[in-house]
Amino acid sequence: MMMVLFFALAVIAVAGAVSLIYQKEPIHSALSLIIVMVALAGLYLLLGAEFISAVQIIVYAGAIMVLFVFVIMLLNAGNEERTNFSRMAAYIGLPLAVVLAAGLVYFAGRGSHEVADTAAATGVTRPLAMMLFKDYVFPFELTSILILVAILGAVVLARRESDSD
Repeated sequence: MMMVLFFALAVIAVAGAVSLIYQKEPIHSALSLIIVMVALAGLYLLLGAEFISAVQIIVYAGAIMVLFVFVIMLLNAGNEERTNFSRMAAYIGLPLAVVLAAGLVYFAGRGSHEVADTAAATGVTRPLAMMLFKDYVFPFELTSILILVAILGAVVLARRESDSD
């Protein structure tokens, strides 16, 4: 059952990534990226990393993607225009994708099972949470302030452009 679930989540993640690349509307690309993030969270659950899975959904699929969607809607981004550079990138990107896939197969076959087994056996969720919310609470909160400043910067930039129209 675990293998069936793994392959189903892997297919969903790859399909979402392909959809992300081929979408012409930026908002549809962001929604495709949310699908990829949720599928990755499911894969983390299969590895026994519950904390990483929850962080994947809360931080990436939740907060960061809401920020992306907000900025896309705020800037009123339209359809993507294809240029000659995009066509040239397709010819260069295919050989690079093959090299990347070969590297992934090589490193996956080298023994990534040992790393997953070690992480699952040690149960690092509780110590990691205690460290995050006790020792590193200041950098954690500082990150949220930086995200807030980025949102305000996007609002100011969008407001300035609309005022000049």
